[in-house]
This record gives sequence, structure tokens and C-alpha cells, in this order.
Amino acid sequence: MDKRERNDIFRVLDEETLKNSKKDVRSRSFLFPKRILWTAGQVENSRRLLEKEEMQISLAAHEPCILKNEKGEKASILLDYGIEIHGGISLLAWLDSTKRGAKVRVRFGESAAEAMSELGGKTNATNDHARRDLVVEVGMMSMNPIGETGFRFVRIDLLEPEAVLVIKSICAVMLYKDVPYRGSFSCSDPLLNRIWDVGAYTVHLNMQEYIWDGIKRDRLVWVGDMHPEVTTIKAVFGEDDAVEKSLDFIRKETPLPGWMNNMASYSMWYVIIVHDWFFYTGKKEFLEKQKDYLKGVADLLSAHIDKKGQDTVKEGRFLDWPSEGKKKIVDAGVQAIHIWAAESLKEIFEILGEKDRAAQCEEDLKRLRSYETDPEDYKQAAALLVMVGAKDAKETNEKLLKTGGAKGMSTFMGYYILTARAMAGDYEGCLEAIREYWGGMLSLGATTFWEDFDVDWMKDAARIDELPKEGQIDVHGAYGRFCYKGYRHSLCHGWASGVTPWLSENVLGVKILEPGCKKIKVEPHLGDLEWAKGTYPTPYGEITVSHVKQADGSIETTVDAPEEIEVL
Repeated sequence: MDKRERNDIFRVLDEETLKNSKKDVRSRSFLFPKRILWTAGQVENSRRLLEKEEMQISLAAHEPCILKNEKGEKASILLDYGIEIHGGISLLAWLDSTKRGAKVRVRFGESAAEAMSELGGKTNATNDHARRDLVVEVGMMSMNPIGETGFRFVRIDLLEPEAVLVIKSICAVMLYKDVPYRGSFSCSDPLLNRIWDVGAYTVHLNMQEYIWDGIKRDRLVWVGDMHPEVTTIKAVFGEDDAVEKSLDFIRKETPLPGWMNNMASYSMWYVIIVHDWFFYTGKKEFLEKQKDYLKGVADLLSAHIDKKGQDTVKEGRFLDWPSEGKKKIVDAGVQAIHIWAAESLKEIFEILGEKDRAAQCEEDLKRLRSYETDPEDYKQAAALLVMVGAKDAKETNEKLLKTGGAKGMSTFMGYYILTARAMAGDYEGCLEAIREYWGGMLSLGATTFWEDFDVDWMKDAARIDELPKEGQIDVHGAYGRFCYKGYRHSLCHGWASGVTPWLSENVLGVKILEPGCKKIKVEPHLGDLEWAKGTYPTPYGEITVSHVKQADGSIETTVDAPEEIEVL
């Protein structure tokens, strides 16, 4: 389009500036605090901050909130915005007594305790990846955008002695991709409904221009983490350009023979995502775009299988956090992921007409499957082996997967553990584990799902939306290992969302049988539920399903699907 024909703001830019501009795909919304959790020092009229205000400063100050430092005591306030968001705050100040800009310290927190913390120490609060603890100056008649991170809670401290700050409002500025929730889920259990919604919301916050794993930490395209996230996106949002943009980005960032994110297992996950995304969208041109890189990955993976059929990659043998450092378990899990990747490559090359490549993958599969691995007592490795056909589903479920209920679950591997149990027909056991595990996070005040969680953490734990009382454990600051000790732990991690697509695929029973969703199977498994209904997005529109359990235990199902889709 000729610049003179434009009818937006960009028509006034010169050609060079226009060429170098890029529009932010995200939207902004303002949220006002829901609660004042704590104050210290002289804080007057704090409840004014809970009222919805115009986001414009003016000359008039109508019953403002006033922070006042006197007698050596600092004025401080802790705000709760009610739900975790990605973004920052806008602090509207009418007056500061310094005449040059009052210094305030702003601390963001995914938990109330994190917002109250000092950097470092045993609880390990950090400023890594996104600055969440910073000092800024705010002057009179000012509107101050501050921060961009993942948070629910904000603490404001007025720093200078004898200073006064008069505040109109402190609203949160939510940055998000404004896309519709095309998928839906509801059933006779309100807890499961809430869990489905929170899983969807967790991924939505991480769907910025690219798909991140966490909005506080790491804010990176971790391609292995993306597999549960992409599985959720398919069930909730349908085709979204953030998926392919992220895959293009990580491919360009990783010249061969490098491993994606410096981890061999993540290059395997890349292959699996490419296969699954094609199977969902049916876009052969998407596969063609990846073809040359996939050939290179296939050669790399093929070269890392020994005569016994064992995967031999040494760089980045990562499975998930609970299994980290446990060599035999990680070996078993990575062997399973390698099998899955080889299967995916075989199908991709068959579709692309690369017969020699497909034959090589078939040979790789025979070698990989000939090697016996031992997942010991770790559910995540065992579940992956079940999914790729290397372990019997019913036997593995009886001996390991169902034991202890939600004990031994993993946020990253939750989808795969549930899927393996479903392959054994243990749907009621899956629903109980979901209530216990993901419901456990909700019972602690979570509004998004976490990077890691163990049901044992619930003992004597304070909710994350309250300041711990004497005798209570600060669940955010006390737990975590490796790189996520204490408050560095991400409480909004997309890989924890796998429960959402699992409910759509197994309770609603929607399974894709042919590329592009041209053939769908609907086979519900209500377990102890009386009814379930919802929608599943496809390239042709939404499939609507409804299931009602009858008096004799049978299920009455109705399905409404676009005419392009064959439903079994």
C-alpha cells in the first residue's frame, strides 16, 4: 500500500522510519487493586486505591491516598490485584514534597511474600530476566509506567526521610495477546472447570509475540517446554501465529549441528511439535519450510544411537526437574523422547515424499526399540515409555503410575502421565489425581500453574495470597531446587498447563485422526462425572460436544461439527 493511502498513524512517518517500525501484537488493559494486604507507617486513605479511576492525572486531588514518612518510619503498602498478570503498573502521582521526584521502591511478587522480600538470602528473591525490585522517582502531576514482569502483588515503599507522596491511583497494566478462547470445557465438577480455565490462562499469559515458558522467569522460547503449551493452544485457541513464529525463531537461533536451547532432548521436542502442529493444521507448506532443518536434526539423532540401540546424546539430557540428576531415569525418559521424535520424523518424511529418509528413520526406530530401559519408580519416564509403546500401559499403571495418587506427579510431565494412565483405562484415577495435584495449587491461592509442585508442600503451607503466619510455611520461598530455588521459582509456567488439553481430549473425548482435523473421533470418558460439554477449535471452526450420563451408566452424546470434518 502506498503510504499516502494509509489511514492510520503510520501515514505521517517517513519511508525509512516506516520500514523500521514494528507493531506490538499485544493489547493493554488496566486492573485496579482488589485488596490492601498490609500497610506500615503513615498511609492515609489507602482504600481509595481500590476504586476505579480515570487513567489521567489532573489538577484536582479528590480524597487521595497519601504516603508520609515521619519520625524515621517509612510509609509502605502492599496491593493485591487478585490474579497473576504479565505487565507492570502505572502510578499516578498528584504531589511529592521533594519537588524533584520522590524516590519509591517498587517490588512485584507472584506471591504476597515475594513482594515483601529482600534480594538474595535463603529465599533467593532475584531480578533475573525481568526486573521486579526497583527504585524509581515519581514527581508531581505524573503518570509513571513501572516494570514489566509476571506478578499479582505490588509493594510500594516511600524511601526518603520526611517525604510525602500524594497518589491518585496505582493500577496494573496487563500486556496480553487479545485472542478469543475458541475451546471450552465444563462439567459437573466445578473444580475441574476451574482447573481447565487456569491451565488455559497460564498459557495465554505466556503467548506474547513468541511463546515463553514463564512471564517472570525465563521469558525465553524453551522449545521443549512448548510441547505442552502447543497442545494447550490447539485445545483452547486453535491456530495461532505465535507457534510458528517461535519455531522459526528457535530454528534460526540454532544453526546445525547445535542442539536447541543447548539440549539434545529439546531438539527432539522440536521435531515432535512440528509433527503435531502439522497434524493439527494440515499445512504442508509449514512442513516444507522446516524440511531442510529436519533433515539435519534427523542425521544428528541417527548418529547418536549405538549398536545396542541406546540413545547416546550427552549434551542436555533433560527430562524434567524432579528427575534431574537421576541418570537412569533421565536415560529412560530421553530414550522414549528419541523414539517419539524418530516416529514423528518417519511420518513427516513420508508426507514429504522423502522415502530414503523415512526408511532411515524406520531403521533408527528398530534400533531404539530393541534397547530395554528402566524408569525405576519415576512416573514421568515410565509414562513416556508407555506412550511410545515401549511399556505396557495397564501393567505400568498398576505397578507405578496409579500408586500414591498425585505423589510423584510433575508439572511438565503431567500431561504425559495422565495420557499414559488414560491408555490403561484409568480415567477415574486421572480425575482424582487432577483434583489433588492441580487442585492443590489452587487451594494454595494459585491463579496460574507453577514451574514445579509437590503435594507434600501443602503440609502447614500458607496460601500465596496471604502473608505467612507463625507456624506456617512460605510455600514460595521455602521450596524449589536447581535454578528455581525460593522466590526465583516461576508461579506461571506454561508447561504446567497439560491438564487442560487432557480434559478436552479425554473427558470430552476429542481426538484428531487425520491431518488438518479432517477426521475426528469423539469418545468421552466421564469417570465419576454426571455430564460434560465444550468446544474444540479446528481449522474449519469449532466442534461442539455434549455428554450426559444416563441412569444405566451409558452416555448420551451430541456432536455438532463443521461439514468439512468427518466425525466418528
